[in-house]
Amino acid sequence: MVNQLKTVLLLGGLTGFLVAVGYYFGGQQGALMALILSAVMNFGAYWFSDKMVLAMYGAKEIPATANPALHKLVGELASEAGIPKPRIFMVNLPVPNAFATGRDVNHAVVAVSPKILEILENRELKGVLAHELSHITNRDMLVSSIAATLAGAISYLAQMAYWGGALSGGRNDENRGGNTFGMLAILILTPLIATLLHLAISRSREFGADESGAKLSRQPLMLARALEKLDDYAKHRPLVGEPKHQATAHLFIVNPFKADLLTSLFSTHPPVQERVKRLEAM
Repeated sequence: MVNQLKTVLLLGGLTGFLVAVGYYFGGQQGALMALILSAVMNFGAYWFSDKMVLAMYGAKEIPATANPALHKLVGELASEAGIPKPRIFMVNLPVPNAFATGRDVNHAVVAVSPKILEILENRELKGVLAHELSHITNRDMLVSSIAATLAGAISYLAQMAYWGGALSGGRNDENRGGNTFGMLAILILTPLIATLLHLAISRSREFGADESGAKLSRQPLMLARALEKLDDYAKHRPLVGEPKHQATAHLFIVNPFKADLLTSLFSTHPPVQERVKRLEAM
């Protein structure tokens, strides 16, 4: 309940911030444009984000005959959670990981990599799949898409306003230097604030999925052990992804990409040690 309240407040903060940025740069017309931009981006994210992500990683659907044990496990967890059994895909990744996507419980997908099926024991895999199904039941996929697109809309609006102001500024404007400095500060700070709000939502959702996933599988320690294994693998053999791939990092149960100082500061995932500590406390 607390995590849900945090999410509502943070999404409200992102929306309000977006409208405020639009109003600052363009008055009522700017605020309206900001809302329209947000609506268009959210529409695209809601309907097409799952297809784009699956295509990006060359995902292929796993027939029930190809891996009946995996289908049985996902089916049992989905039945326990009270949702339709999601489709199961294999993603073309050399590292052990998993994620869930789709616009709602009736169009959900759980994706796993070949390696995760190799290194995890059955009870650990059950914990991971329960975590991913919890993202589905908690409507995290929709929340994450909205948060990401709102943050993107804010960044895009700030860039448009900056370049529009820079191009329209006259050479005889005595305040142009000060205005340009102020606009540059806005160009940098506005996306940063939006990103921090988005990250706060993503981290809150991960803690929530850990908790509800542990309750669904009834084995919090198995999920904790799986997280430690996946995190250890990611640290020693991380992916070096393109920017478009790294933008999907928030989907995975553990960030599989190589972490530098910047990505560590702006990680979409809370520290695995903290997640494990909370699971052990359950």
